[in-house]
Amino acid sequence: MNESNFLLAILGGTFLAAGLVKGVTGMGLPTVAMGLLGTAMAPAAAAALLVLPSFVTNVLQMTAGPGVLRLVARLWPMLLGTVVGTAGGVVLLARVDPQTASLALGLTLILYAGYALAAPNLALARRHEVWLGPVVGVATGLVTGATGVFVVPAVPYLQALRLDKDELVQALGLSFTVSTVALAIGLATHGAFELEQLGLSALAIVPALLGMWIGQAIRARISARRFRQCFLAFLIGLGLELASRSLA
Repeated sequence: MNESNFLLAILGGTFLAAGLVKGVTGMGLPTVAMGLLGTAMAPAAAAALLVLPSFVTNVLQMTAGPGVLRLVARLWPMLLGTVVGTAGGVVLLARVDPQTASLALGLTLILYAGYALAAPNLALARRHEVWLGPVVGVATGLVTGATGVFVVPAVPYLQALRLDKDELVQALGLSFTVSTVALAIGLATHGAFELEQLGLSALAIVPALLGMWIGQAIRARISARRFRQCFLAFLIGLGLELASRSLA
């Protein structure tokens, strides 16, 4: 197998797996994709490849219900903070040493998965959203820009808002869509998003959508809680591998 076919095989397998996880859990595509691709390439290159499949799958998730405009009206301070934070954080992803970025990515995966496995039962009073939303948004943007992973601390924050199941899925899709667009703009601004990567990113849409469809079918047949536990344990292992390899 030549180098080009090997890259396509890695790309297809990665986004099939990432889409499957997203189909089952409603999130995880960029996290899994960055983790797996991060073992084969620099984080900035991996982040560029996930832009289009992440955008397409998140838009589908965001629009799968009638409440998106209401969520935008409620969450816009967090979303604006995400854009601002990503603009600052992407400087690190585009310019920092790949080993340092890999270490940051590995630690982020471990932090998020450890938090999610602990599953603290947090609830946030709505009056606190005015000031906490922008803080969470900026922090999420910094992590997104620096690592290409969108989940920390946006996902714990959205879970603490006590949205109903459908609203939470849509809110995650909305947050991830904004993060994806902000990341793409940041990467392009700093010269880390090239035409060849855009083509490969477009190719990755197909396995991502296929994986998402398979994941949705699996979700109807197995315990999503059990799958989520296995997924988070996998992320901890992947994060440890990335962090230890960057320190070697």
